[in-house]
Amino acid sequence: MRVGYGASDGTGRDGVAANLDVDWLTGDPPWRALFGDWLAAAIGAGVAEPNAMIVGTVDADGRPATRTVLCKGVSDEGIVFFTGYDSDKGRALAANPYASATFPWIAMERQIHVRGRVVKVSGDETQAYWNSRPRGSQVSASASDQSRPIASREALEAKAADVARRLGEDAPVPVPENWGGYRIEPDVVEFWQGRADRLHNRVRAVRDGDAWRVERLQP
Repeated sequence: MRVGYGASDGTGRDGVAANLDVDWLTGDPPWRALFGDWLAAAIGAGVAEPNAMIVGTVDADGRPATRTVLCKGVSDEGIVFFTGYDSDKGRALAANPYASATFPWIAMERQIHVRGRVVKVSGDETQAYWNSRPRGSQVSASASDQSRPIASREALEAKAADVARRLGEDAPVPVPENWGGYRIEPDVVEFWQGRADRLHNRVRAVRDGDAWRVERLQP
């Protein structure tokens, strides 16, 4: 099951012959421009759900958990996702407001890793994203007690149907009180580029007070 990275001419499956280096990270914050470039490249390459990221949290007992969620916003301040505040990840973040996120663009031999403090986004930001969701997704989020057990698929579908019936066909679906957005405010952003013989390129930006430093890591 071992897969080789890169090609004999040094070009990786990302189509880039040049090796990722510290001078690729520029600006303030230095991770932002390259993050945008790599995300755009993943979209252009037809990667399935290119905004999917693996989010890791640690609960009050110090036990880690990961799950895949969709990144729904990127800015200089960080990356945003939405979920139920009473979900497993929401309860973990209430206990330990730090998280990691990995964008695993394996088909392109690229990954980005983000680590940092997590804060809730504003109500206005949550409302704006909620308004952009399909009505079916709004109904499902309203009906679901996220991460809680339920007896069957039929019971879950019945809950969603009951919410839809009570709301009616045309009434707007309000944002649930226990649902909203989180922003990971990065302390560390690492870029990974696969290369031959496992001599991969790893470059990261690290927040140091109000400044950032950029460094290369050994693979």
